[in-house]
Amino acid sequence: MIQFQHVTRNYGNRVAVSDLDLSVAKGELLALLGHNGAGKTTTIKMLVGLLRPSEGKVQVGPYTVVDHPREASSLIGYVPDQPFLYDKLSGREFLSFVAEMYGLTTVESREAVEREAERFQLTGFLDQLTESYSHGMRQRTVFAAALIHQPEVLVVDEPMVGLDPHSIRLVKDLLQAYTEQGKTVLMSTHTLAVAEEIAHRVAVMKTSNLIFDGKVEDLRSQVSGAGDSLEALYLALMQN
Repeated sequence: MIQFQHVTRNYGNRVAVSDLDLSVAKGELLALLGHNGAGKTTTIKMLVGLLRPSEGKVQVGPYTVVDHPREASSLIGYVPDQPFLYDKLSGREFLSFVAEMYGLTTVESREAVEREAERFQLTGFLDQLTESYSHGMRQRTVFAAALIHQPEVLVVDEPMVGLDPHSIRLVKDLLQAYTEQGKTVLMSTHTLAVAEEIAHRVAVMKTSNLIFDGKVEDLRSQVSGAGDSLEALYLALMQN
């Protein structure tokens, strides 16, 4: 469903992502791991069409992101690391605006807003201005916006930052249920315990390069003696 084929992204003389080959299948949740500056967010921004690769091809379903940006973006829901809302809109107005951007009719938009508000427990706050929302409420509203058009691919960058335990459980259950429906999730995270709990595969980036791609069991074989937890394995891999 997602394919990066020999993808490189340069910023002047600096290489942010180098010759990346990575794929995520339908029904799979891939956790993208790495230190700050490793290239994770650049990778995600190329996938969602916010950056163009310097070399290579990024594909979502049958569409390459550069050649068919509108068709590719219609398949994607994106949750960035910093939740952005229009503060002078209510939650309902913001979600309705996003639904209309994706081409939903007035009736479809109304139904989608109610569906996502219930899913993310926003119903009681939906008609308040989003400037009054807590960080957790803002994050849940951004999730609702990403799912408003029921995309085939969900891309999330650091989804757990600033969330309370209740919201973290809500997001984890959502991501697992999403893949059980046969849809695809790419999640960038520093929260290794969450990645270990819900990801089918992990991909690890270090200084612009992909250095591991596989199941946690495969990483245990590669970094033997480092411990059982993903945190211990990740730290040992980074020291190699």
